Amino acid sequence: MRPRWKKLIWMAPLGVLGILLVITIGGELVMHLWNWLLPPLFGWGHITFWQAFGILALCRILFGGFGCRGSRRSNFRSRMAERWEHMTPEERERFRQGMGGRCGFGPSTGESTEK
Repeated sequence: MRPRWKKLIWMAPLGVLGILLVITIGGELVMHLWNWLLPPLFGWGHITFWQAFGILALCRILFGGFGCRGSRRSNFRSRMAERWEHMTPEERERFRQGMGGRCGFGPSTGESTEK
């Protein structure tokens, strides 16, 4: 059986190569899509690879995409589904009313709930 560190010797360079490959493909993809769509549609200029990579990085910072966040979201949904199963019908209705008020579906602040 090989020691664990020998496996890491091969995995680390492959990981770095994979990251560089993703950066290259992502930058090229953004650059080609931008240069194909935006100049004819809006009259904007063409961009270089590094500008496309900057746009990709900016989108990652602002919107948080391209990550492994799906597992956290699905974990949240499963926890909420489990909580929902343990609620009584009265608790469920109270929860619905509370969420409706927070999401803008309840009465406005100027209106009273009684008529």
